[in-house]
Amino acid sequence: MTAFLAIGTQKGLFLATSDDDRRSWQVSPAHFPGRAIYSVAFDIRGPAPRILTGVDSSHFGPSVAVSDDLGTTWQEPDTAPLAFPPDAGAAVERVWQIAPAGPDQPGVVYAGTQPSALWRSVDGGRTYELVRGLWDHPHRPDWGAGYGGQAVHSILTHPTDPERLLVAMSTGGVYRTTDGGATWAPANQGIKAYFLPDPWPEFGQCVHKVARDGADPEHLYAQNHHGVYRSTDGGDSWQSIADTLPSDFGFPIVAHPSRGGTVWNFPLVSDGERQPVDLLCRVFRSTDAGATWSPQSEGLPGGRYYPVVLRDAMCTDNAATAGVYFGTRSGEVFASRDEGESWSTVAAHLPDVLCVRAVQV
Repeated sequence: MTAFLAIGTQKGLFLATSDDDRRSWQVSPAHFPGRAIYSVAFDIRGPAPRILTGVDSSHFGPSVAVSDDLGTTWQEPDTAPLAFPPDAGAAVERVWQIAPAGPDQPGVVYAGTQPSALWRSVDGGRTYELVRGLWDHPHRPDWGAGYGGQAVHSILTHPTDPERLLVAMSTGGVYRTTDGGATWAPANQGIKAYFLPDPWPEFGQCVHKVARDGADPEHLYAQNHHGVYRSTDGGDSWQSIADTLPSDFGFPIVAHPSRGGTVWNFPLVSDGERQPVDLLCRVFRSTDAGATWSPQSEGLPGGRYYPVVLRDAMCTDNAATAGVYFGTRSGEVFASRDEGESWSTVAAHLPDVLCVRAVQV
């Protein structure tokens, strides 16, 4: 099998490949040089993998490019594939997330944007329509903007029920639909918004990332703006799992693709400092759904370490023994072929890493 790693940076997309069970990597020159890549996805539902990437140009605005030959060629439409209808009174500023739907929905791809909106494609991610149910939600005028902007940044499709979908945004919190996007309801009970007068609001939480457990689709994990949480009921309620972490602040959280209860996190000191705890480069892993956490650092840089990992700059691949990957704002990318027990460097001296995605085919 061949492993593929897509690395979205502030100045282009880099594609890395490994043919020796993720022991060594070959990194391509930049695709879309000079353009920021905030989102990337592998769609492996068809006969050949498809790469979809959100390309952000300061001159031409945001777009989504598609490759069906692993980056040899790209198709990018002449007109914007995501465009608000005239009555919306808004313009797409950035594509923050791309998420192919399940195998029972071939061709369906979702995208999340800034301003906070969800989009649906039925042609494999080439064109998109606005999901009006979320855009027209009565809460929308009160959704705020996080430090990175107001954006839908997490999209979780359900593996067995195509009508069920969960999204998270900064700032607005977690929302769910059970009717394919026609109606939406907030799902934030138990997630604290310490920065609001009422710290337990119905919505308005600054959720940084949400991940779905690989074995039980009703189990979810969330990294909040101060707070790490687990839900065992599909988002009906959330409980803190931060007790044995060195900090409850951070950006990414990812779950094992098939083993229940295994999840990774990269804690930072606080909102104010935004640097690794104790200035050490460490990933923290839990194998008991967040009850306990332990650091993983073998092969990672030693000594004082300042770079941070952004919300989409950590991921797993789809292997049974999961590969874990993360990139930093200093342009380093690290890979583990043994679920975080040991790490190696994929690349260094890249531009700021904004997102990573990996797959084995």
